[in-house]
Amino acid sequence: MSHLLAPHLLPPAIGALLGLAVRARARLRTHPLARALAMPALLLALTLAARAFAFHLAVIDTDEGLYLLQAREWLRGGWPYVAVWDMHPVGAPALFAVAMGLFGKSIMTIRLLGAICVASTAWLAYRTVRQLQGPRLVGFAAAVLYIGQSVVLGGLASNTEIIFAPFVSAVMYLGVRAAVRAAEAPRWRDLALMGVLMGYAMTIKPVVAPMGCLAFALLVGPAWWSGALRWRRVLAMAAAYAGLCLLPTVLFGLAYALRGQFQFFLYGSFLAPLAYAGGAVSVAEAWDRITYAATDLMFPLLLGLVAVAGLRRRSLNHPAALLVVVALLWFVAGAFAVAGPGMWFNHYFVILMAPLSILAAMGAWKLAWKLRPGLALPAFVGLVGAVAIHAWAIDTLPRLEHGWDVPDPPRQVAEIIRQQIRRGEPIFIANYHPAVYVMSGAGVPTRFAFPGHLTCEWDRVTGVDVDAEVNRILASRPRIIVVDRGYWRSMRRRVRVNLGTTLKRSYVKVAEVQELAGMVEIWRRL
Repeated sequence: MSHLLAPHLLPPAIGALLGLAVRARARLRTHPLARALAMPALLLALTLAARAFAFHLAVIDTDEGLYLLQAREWLRGGWPYVAVWDMHPVGAPALFAVAMGLFGKSIMTIRLLGAICVASTAWLAYRTVRQLQGPRLVGFAAAVLYIGQSVVLGGLASNTEIIFAPFVSAVMYLGVRAAVRAAEAPRWRDLALMGVLMGYAMTIKPVVAPMGCLAFALLVGPAWWSGALRWRRVLAMAAAYAGLCLLPTVLFGLAYALRGQFQFFLYGSFLAPLAYAGGAVSVAEAWDRITYAATDLMFPLLLGLVAVAGLRRRSLNHPAALLVVVALLWFVAGAFAVAGPGMWFNHYFVILMAPLSILAAMGAWKLAWKLRPGLALPAFVGLVGAVAIHAWAIDTLPRLEHGWDVPDPPRQVAEIIRQQIRRGEPIFIANYHPAVYVMSGAGVPTRFAFPGHLTCEWDRVTGVDVDAEVNRILASRPRIIVVDRGYWRSMRRRVRVNLGTTLKRSYVKVAEVQELAGMVEIWRRL
């Protein structure tokens, strides 16, 4: 089914979704299903339009390619950590595998999954605003702002921060819904759903834990304060929630144990991330990355500050003030999630975009109504539109400058390799994108297929002698070796020496492809 996701079919698909939304809107008064589907369909259409370049590019982020490769091997029976190693939990490749099983083993499928996650998160932002009695237009503005912001800071890739966002947003929505009903004790079914959703989000990336704690506080805190919930039940619900949050991880661990491979799961899911976190960046480098992210998100941040600046203690009972407080707490919890690993990579800041979108929408609403009543609505629409388009343009305009027809180096490399090998034959990608394994139909020569773990600086997290593993791969004489000369110095010196010697003695260069930093070389065995 992957042919259904071809880039040239995107404009008709977007048009069809917009048409569905318009027709549904026209029948809102007469058809409940149309009323329910109108907003999600509109947001999905806007998401596909905003993320159109995601369907054009083979590689946006190298991590995404690793999840793609893990998912492909999983569908062939080789589980993550065992067939293809990583130091992240298995939730992301599991979702990739489900999507690929349904729609085909292609890059397009993964980008469609990312678009669905973005549209779902946008819709949940809308629903959260409405749950706290925010105006419908503010809810829609929050959704549009999230869609626009989702393409910056690496968010165009279907990375973990994009994939777990709908799970976290759903849990927050359920917590807010319970908080609104503070006079009633929280329902166990809401707790169960929140626990399972947050639990799965934790199998994608455990940094979501602070937001899970906030959602639980929203679930039980107001009810306890109102007297509708006793301490004993609060403690019981806390224990149940913690257990449910752990349940997906426990089930994955049990599945590995039944296969006799629990040691792989234990090291990849828990011990390796601890080793990775031990290498946090310096304060100066962290500050540089924070400043870069703040620059990209400058206008939403300014609007968010406008919303927060309007808070007054005497107005906290007003729904608008409560909405700002909830979004602010969500933003703070997200900040802890961003800071937790100590690495401050750009895509970590995508975690902040859902609550920031709500704050920015409220700030724009406040600014607009400072004007004369007749100008408030057009001013609000114009302000939100300008901020959303600006965020989208940060990523998209540089790509448009090069055009849609510019060659895509990873696809070119994959095509050359495909012509040189038998399908499924192992090759060795020394320091280039692991997605090329999937696009070329090649096999992997090692379970350490991610160059950062095998040949580059993060070798210490693997728990094995990676130099010995590289030597084993070279001794197996794979038919093809791929080297990105632009990042030749990113590999460890010992790897460069051994690889250079092997290429000189036993391989011939058959092709070169121009990449951003230099030439990607494809070498074939003599």
